[in-house]
Amino acid sequence: MNLLLVEDEIRVADFILRGLRAEGWMVTHSPVADTALDLSLEQRFDVIVLDLMLPGLPGKDFCRKLRARGDHTPILMLSALDALDDRVEGLRIGADDYMVKPFEFDELIARIQALARRSGGFSEAPDSILQAGGITLDLESLEATVDGEPLDLTVKEREILKMFLTKPGRVFSRERILNTVWGANEDPLTNVVEVYVGRLRRKLGRQAGKLQTVRGAGYRLKGD
Repeated sequence: MNLLLVEDEIRVADFILRGLRAEGWMVTHSPVADTALDLSLEQRFDVIVLDLMLPGLPGKDFCRKLRARGDHTPILMLSALDALDDRVEGLRIGADDYMVKPFEFDELIARIQALARRSGGFSEAPDSILQAGGITLDLESLEATVDGEPLDLTVKEREILKMFLTKPGRVFSRERILNTVWGANEDPLTNVVEVYVGRLRRKLGRQAGKLQTVRGAGYRLKGD
């Protein structure tokens, strides 16, 4: 499942990110609603987890703008406001569900799954094996192989490989990789993406040529 988290509180965002990624889901984080609107144009998300109180563009206006352009991606709104009027207004302006902070994480997971099921974006029994040519990643055991041989990957290397295997052939910008794997607070000028892609490429051995650099655009993993 591919999720967009729009949350400006760093500690809350980190807590949610760790938990959602532990479920094996891809999560893109943006602390700013305007940036999140741009991200939702660039790619399809199964569910958007949206904080109500955001700097700049508030969560309510994010909902209105997203729905105004015909985007029906399910939205789970998070807010410390627990009054009935607040919950009702959130649902009326376009949110599909509303959770009050603080919340139990198991309930958050269950609500995300329910929203995705209703929209047809999530199956209870997805294929747990991602594969491109001789490269595989088992999302349940977290075991990766290349030409049948096990790959010894760090957590970050595995997250990057999962991104590529989820959409073989697609070009991912370094900014997208940085945002998804390290989070929006990482220094955008760091070369950590280049370093980790280089490490991953070396570990792929004879399959290293599949992990290609697309000049001026990013990286992609060939699907055949």
